Amino acid sequence: MIRQETIDAIMGAVRIEEVVGDFVTLRRRGVNLVGLCPFHNEKTPSFNVNPARGIYKCFGCGKAGNAVGFVMEHEHLSYPEALRYLGRKYNVAVEEEVQTDEERQLRDRRDSLLHVHAFALDFFRKSLFETEEGKAIGLSYLKDREYREDILQKFELGYSPEAWDALTARAMNEGFSSDYLVESGLTIRKDERYYDRFRGRVIFPIHNLTGAPVAFAGRILSSDRSRPKYINSPETEIYHKSKVLYGLHHARQAIVSHDECLLVEGYTDVLSLHQAGIENVVASSGTALTVDQIRLIRRYTENITILYDGDEAGLKASFRGIDLILEQGLNVRLVLFPEGEDPDSFVRKNRVNVVRDFIRSRSENFIPFKARLLIRESEGDPVKKAGGIRDIVASVALVPDGIKRNLFIRECSQLMDIPEQTLMFEMNKMLRRRLQERRTEGGEDQVTEAPPPPPQALQTRTRDHQAVENDLVRILLNHGMLDFDMPIQDQGSTELVPVNTATYILHHLLSDGLEASDPACRTVIQVFRRHLEKEELPPIDLFLNHPDAGVARLAIDLITSPHNLSANWKRHRIHVPTEEQVIRELVINAVNAFKLAHVERELERLGTDLKGPLEAVHQLALMARQNELLRKKVEISRLLGRVISH
Repeated sequence: MIRQETIDAIMGAVRIEEVVGDFVTLRRRGVNLVGLCPFHNEKTPSFNVNPARGIYKCFGCGKAGNAVGFVMEHEHLSYPEALRYLGRKYNVAVEEEVQTDEERQLRDRRDSLLHVHAFALDFFRKSLFETEEGKAIGLSYLKDREYREDILQKFELGYSPEAWDALTARAMNEGFSSDYLVESGLTIRKDERYYDRFRGRVIFPIHNLTGAPVAFAGRILSSDRSRPKYINSPETEIYHKSKVLYGLHHARQAIVSHDECLLVEGYTDVLSLHQAGIENVVASSGTALTVDQIRLIRRYTENITILYDGDEAGLKASFRGIDLILEQGLNVRLVLFPEGEDPDSFVRKNRVNVVRDFIRSRSENFIPFKARLLIRESEGDPVKKAGGIRDIVASVALVPDGIKRNLFIRECSQLMDIPEQTLMFEMNKMLRRRLQERRTEGGEDQVTEAPPPPPQALQTRTRDHQAVENDLVRILLNHGMLDFDMPIQDQGSTELVPVNTATYILHHLLSDGLEASDPACRTVIQVFRRHLEKEELPPIDLFLNHPDAGVARLAIDLITSPHNLSANWKRHRIHVPTEEQVIRELVINAVNAFKLAHVERELERLGTDLKGPLEAVHQLALMARQNELLRKKVEISRLLGRVISH
């Protein structure tokens, strides 16, 4: 276990805007920072970071927490792993208490896999730069391809020796488990013998967003056609190829500054473009583009330019991936290199300024590009042309922005010499069909047998009671330190006495023996009570970093708000009082609403009990209690300005 002193040191050093900023592009908005949420698909930023309080909150999906919670959620790490990650980031030495053998065995598999990959990366790099075989075979090949050493070092390229088990033997001698070597894909086990998966290959490490190696790709250097040109690590706990883009950890800042991501197919394309000074580039690593990869890009920009070689057949095969980009609301442009060229070869044959000018001048929006390509292919064949038109309209229909759709339809109408209304009719037909399919998939058209829901009135009351408890706790957290003047009658005169908000609330709850039904709300109130007994108020950080995740989440939800008072009110000379200015009324109403919710819950329980078989004496007692509660309900409702209907 990590020592508490170490945890405190890490939390003291952490700046949440820096931690989140490693993964999300943040922009200043008032005292907060905002960006696109990394936890759900959104087009308008609803993800807020509050540097002063050290918390984040998404008003779209509801995710919230502190820096440790963000790293745990985003990188799928355990609590100790997230602390170690932050410790490395802020140069805080992580001291751990002595662990038992059982605790060591239970150490997260993910952590072990990361260690294995880090060891393998070091082994491959040393093999490339420090061994005779690596320099003679691997390094000479890379230098023949004209890659500078600084680029090879930047992307941490390596070499795996031809020996059957060079890496495996070294790793096992260093104490690494054969099980983790096999699970990582670095080692192949066959008939109780072990072999290196990547032997005799140049190694391209694949990193996650934090820069840690999570997989490898190996390129063969011999002309042996019986062996595949590239082999890749299998999927593991730490590597899912559909969620990784090669080079993204190096490209993030350049993508943000250029507001554009260049997408290529291969590892060497990325290396060559970086060597030419073009750094806003990532590779799909030869796999079909996935929604997860597109969403990764969308964290940093809405503009993707895909760089293709001159093979139109390959380009057409990738149209499905481009349709996915359109469906995610991104802008897609294409650059088609001359026949026989790919980004890697083109960059190596031309000066940097020529490459930049070529990409800029040949970049073309995907929709008109696809329209021209399909028109050219279907020339003289009306049936084929009709199919091509539907194919183009299907791509346009995927664009979520209605204005963009209409503009694309207009442009396609001119290119294909088809009336705009005809294309619009076809597109609307597709949109209606897709909507119907989604409804059917969502079960709206299916009849299933389900248990009857609870009465609507009861559901509504439950939600109302929860809202009342949340509101009282929100006032405690945000305004618990405030005082307000309370009028006190004394011998015919009224005197204003200062009363602390938290003290007033806790006094009324304790005097009436009231508790919150929600566990997180109950914990917050109990913490306030314990601190007030010592004549002090609990610090907000105590709740934001509470070990109970439910309490921390509730606190973050209640001290953050998606709404800010508009400056238009002042401009139009309309005075809108703040909560601080009406704190007395706010507190009194919140306490009375809490009491009313408690009365209503007890009345519901009594009503249920009275419906069952009871002895006469017990029934009379319950009815007397019911009448007492009804009187109390009327009294509290009158204080709240509510009308009770009978």
